[in-house]
Amino acid sequence: MQLVRRISRPRHLSLTLLGSLLPLAALADTPVTLKNEVITATQTAHSELSAPASVSVVTREELDKLPVYNLADAVKYLPGVHINPSSTYGRKEIKLRGMDSDYTLLLVNGRRINSRDVLTSEYANDFDLSSIPMAAIERIEVIRGPMSSLYGADAIGGVVNVILRQAGNQTRGGVAYSYETPTEGDGGDSHKTSGYISGALIEDKLLGNLIVEGTDKAAWRSDQTVARGADAAEHRQDASAYGSLSWLLDERQTIDLDITHRQDDRVANWYPSARYGVIQNDQEMERTSFGLSHTGRWDSFNSRVRYYYEDVELADASALMTRFNNGIVGQAEQQNHTVDGQLSGVVANQLVTVGAERRRTEFSHNQNLGTETNVDQYALYLQDEFSLGQLDVTLGGRWDHHEVFGSEFSPRAYGVYNLTDNWVIKGGVGKSFKAPAIYQSDETYSIAACQGGCRVKGNAELKPETAVSYEIGTLYQNERLEAGITLFQTEIDDMIISDRWRAGYRPPVMTYTNISKARIRGYELQGRYALNDVLGLRGNYTYSDAEDREAETPLNNTPQHLASLGLDWQALPALALNLDYQYVGSQWLSTPASGSQESGAFHTLNFGARYQATNHLTLNGGLNNLTNEKRDNVAQSVDNILMGRTLFVGFNYDI
Repeated sequence: MQLVRRISRPRHLSLTLLGSLLPLAALADTPVTLKNEVITATQTAHSELSAPASVSVVTREELDKLPVYNLADAVKYLPGVHINPSSTYGRKEIKLRGMDSDYTLLLVNGRRINSRDVLTSEYANDFDLSSIPMAAIERIEVIRGPMSSLYGADAIGGVVNVILRQAGNQTRGGVAYSYETPTEGDGGDSHKTSGYISGALIEDKLLGNLIVEGTDKAAWRSDQTVARGADAAEHRQDASAYGSLSWLLDERQTIDLDITHRQDDRVANWYPSARYGVIQNDQEMERTSFGLSHTGRWDSFNSRVRYYYEDVELADASALMTRFNNGIVGQAEQQNHTVDGQLSGVVANQLVTVGAERRRTEFSHNQNLGTETNVDQYALYLQDEFSLGQLDVTLGGRWDHHEVFGSEFSPRAYGVYNLTDNWVIKGGVGKSFKAPAIYQSDETYSIAACQGGCRVKGNAELKPETAVSYEIGTLYQNERLEAGITLFQTEIDDMIISDRWRAGYRPPVMTYTNISKARIRGYELQGRYALNDVLGLRGNYTYSDAEDREAETPLNNTPQHLASLGLDWQALPALALNLDYQYVGSQWLSTPASGSQESGAFHTLNFGARYQATNHLTLNGGLNNLTNEKRDNVAQSVDNILMGRTLFVGFNYDI
């Protein structure tokens, strides 16, 4: 049985002409077909139009157009997405609708990836964003808005779900290479190589694929950094391999096995303060993941049972940390074990999904924690999808039990009203939560902060964060036109923040606390328009007002205005060109010397070209940051440096 809602949509052309195009929606009601399948919103199949959530999809074709090194690069042009430079050496984080990156849940094939305790977000943990080789990705689904009713903690801001390539009977393979070099500053050259092969080991019975990828990205130095000799972007070397096997037991049952291994090494010369001068950060992370699942497609329901495991080991030889710990190199290990099961079936014309999950996190750290720490979590969830005339309703709820912080119930209600086959009104409300991480709640765990001048330790009195979110909007799509607007608001209670030095307040030891309330509200405009068969426009705009309601101050690193505009031109049958403009409005940044200061807006312009040289060979190239834009003095004072004009070239050879 195939459980799919048949409200359809066209192939994703990603966004433009914004809300002003909505009146044109009544002019064209051509029925369209289900493409760009979305499963993250409900764990059942939908189109982007019918999905009960604000959702965007990045396809494999779109990933091949530009140099993409991690998930942040892949989703940066989507509505509601802000790629924030989270450290002084070029790391990034994904923020959705103005909310911190810790509220963005990262999934791979619906399974969470998580190393937040091994390397805390205070130290710019974007290792999770690089955990999967980009060559292994089939598509990326981004859900903006809370999804705790299905996925539990950490999904307050939304979900980024990476769907990996699946093997078929046909033998396929290919190699790819890309090179990138900045046109100013020193270093920064990057080489990325990948290869894949997939097909049938036993036709119609055993399918498999193998994907390998490696990147060597040199450190980049710029005269914009505070200290001479400091790196604006760190040196990265990584190598990864992903393999999967699918055993087709019969027409109804499949057993899937997948294994991923990645080595990710980072080195950077960093300038924390005049007290320490330029020091070296050296971190090596090794990650292994394993998944085993059984999927059944029965007469009246579908079933899934799976186990997945993740082992993350970090060797942290960063000078700032080792000075705090008598020269000892940090050795941290986090193991995540998850067992879950799910049933979906039609009951009295309603699509019902029920599931359960057990998750254990095991964590050890030689510089922190008295002993190894184990945390167990359990969950049950239920979802019901049904129709009342033209209104499609999704109701869901999830009960989570955390052995330290107790139980939370996260309900959600969402409706999609079908004005026509191409035009819907969407809206809903949901509750979500986020339990404190081990590094935030364990009093024996502390990290260096204040540019090396203090420590921040865990607080056992922390409470989980909870949030209630609302959204309502409308979306229209046909083969040539897409236009939509969505209003959103999230109220967070007991938001967890890290204490920081400020004028007249410089204690050597600080901790994490709950603030009473924070509010993020705003709206998104998105659209696209195909002028003809060869020329298309796309764009989006997001306004978000993020405020600490207790202090009545804006939240840091949250620009009020984000906008993207793009032009796609099939100049020749074999030559495709694209131009992308992105605007990031002013935002408040935390500066150690002066507290929060407002950093001005900046914009970037990127150009790309893709040439189909033969049936098997594709060439691509272009320029990022074409105008060589720089950020202002406030951003540069904390070494938030925007990489200058950069040339990239590459090729894909597929058979």
